[in-house]
Amino acid sequence: MKCPRSGHYFINMIDFKNFGLLLDSIADEKGLPKEKVLESVEQALAAAYKKEFGKRGQNIHASLDIKTGNVEFWQTKLVVDESMLYSEEELEAMKEAGAPLGGEEEVAGEEKKLRFNEERHIMVGEAKKIQKDAKPGDEIKLKLETKTDYGRIAAQTAKQVILQKIREAERESVLSEFKAKEGELVSGVVQRVEGRAVFVDLGKTLGMLPAEEQVPGEFYRIGQRLRFFLLRVEDSPRGPLIYLSRAYPKFISKLFELEVPEIGTGAVEIKGITREAGSRSKVAVVSTEEGVDPVGSMVGQRGTRVSAVINELGGEKIDIVQWAEDPAAYIAHALSPARVLQVEIEEKNKAVAIVAEDQLSLAIGRDGQNVRLAAKLTGWKIDVRAPEGEEVLAQSSPEEA
Repeated sequence: MKCPRSGHYFINMIDFKNFGLLLDSIADEKGLPKEKVLESVEQALAAAYKKEFGKRGQNIHASLDIKTGNVEFWQTKLVVDESMLYSEEELEAMKEAGAPLGGEEEVAGEEKKLRFNEERHIMVGEAKKIQKDAKPGDEIKLKLETKTDYGRIAAQTAKQVILQKIREAERESVLSEFKAKEGELVSGVVQRVEGRAVFVDLGKTLGMLPAEEQVPGEFYRIGQRLRFFLLRVEDSPRGPLIYLSRAYPKFISKLFELEVPEIGTGAVEIKGITREAGSRSKVAVVSTEEGVDPVGSMVGQRGTRVSAVINELGGEKIDIVQWAEDPAAYIAHALSPARVLQVEIEEKNKAVAIVAEDQLSLAIGRDGQNVRLAAKLTGWKIDVRAPEGEEVLAQSSPEEA
């Protein structure tokens, strides 16, 4: 087993006294269920037994009683009848055709057949002598003599199996844990930067912040602790791949969930978010309870709540606007911080916003950003005009954002 200090694994094939304490130590250190660690040890014992005393093709299993230290071994065999096996003629024909003679083969779309192996299979007649109700397809357990004297090679085999199985268990544990966190916030420390990718220590494993998920103008320092949005988790031969983001729009909604209790209770609901990461975002909110101000809840007393989110985003501007079922009202709110005099609905998904001359720059925004984000948030094409002019001063559609 594993030495907690050195990190090396060893296995005592004879003395299993106090083995439960050692299993607890390994399970706690690796963050694995005790049952998984025990399963790894039992598989290692079975591998060592097969290496030292078994025969090729045998399926050997072990069971360790951690209270008594007793180990039991058994061999399993599949119960078969003649219909499940190749006939001599079929084997001969396969041999002449150069087909493989081991394992299972499918014959003319029928059920798979087997080549009989006395170490893996047992005829149903023989099986019934051991277990009266045995039938084809069952597995028969044959108890083996317990051995305690293992050679160096067998012990080495056991060690390798334990290492492999615990690594697999760790990998499965990390994969399932972070898979459950997809779409949530995680906290991590920047460990290294390779090219344009940033690798983040998440505790049990590393996450990757790809270049396209980074905020433009944001710099990442080694040792810096940040929050991230967990985009997705993928399995790979090298272990779980955890993709992070700080540019994803839902990153903002998750940050607000931490700061605004009313979102957690359901009194305030975020209806939409649009974002140009690192520059500006718009968040549409609505109240589901009478007497609750959704915008005020998001902003907080003296702006403390929205300020906390802005600080996490490195100063990105955030407009909190009230969602409305009426498109004209929603468009007017979405053009905040500009004050809109009137919204005219011209045709489906196209509207004209009339604003005072002193509000034009606010409504349009630098390089048209404000009207562009408002169009994206509402899903409407928005034209901005002066009160008395027919000339369109700014025009934006959802596709442009």
